[in-house]
Amino acid sequence: MSCTGSNTISFSPGLSLTAQRTRISGSGSYSCLSTDPAVKWGRSSISGGGSNGCFFSDATTVEHITWNTGEKTKVVYRMGTVQQVAGQAVVLVVGRVVEGRFKGRTVTSPGIQAVLNPLECASQGGVERIVGPSALLIV
Repeated sequence: MSCTGSNTISFSPGLSLTAQRTRISGSGSYSCLSTDPAVKWGRSSISGGGSNGCFFSDATTVEHITWNTGEKTKVVYRMGTVQQVAGQAVVLVVGRVVEGRFKGRTVTSPGIQAVLNPLECASQGGVERIVGPSALLIV
């Protein structure tokens, strides 16, 4: 199954040049192509935490997805890579469905979350929110 959409991710405290313990929260929405034509879209909530910065991430996040069919999926992402490219966060996380529809399957979620002002990494509050396109590939 392949889904495209967007995510909004918040960090508390904000991401800075040096990695620090942060809490992660956010949401996503996806349009999907599936071998099951009943699954057309999904909405998600994201939570987690770990050591995060503008150039490094070592966090565990959980994404709870509710599909248009009413079914639910819980994905745990245990590894992630965040690279800054021209001031933008390029994210690749790999996880596993641990509950609900697609249980046992692997999920990759590449995306580019725009940092509206890349200089925020060096500011006192850091980057508190990133927004941008994302994808879910469930295999």
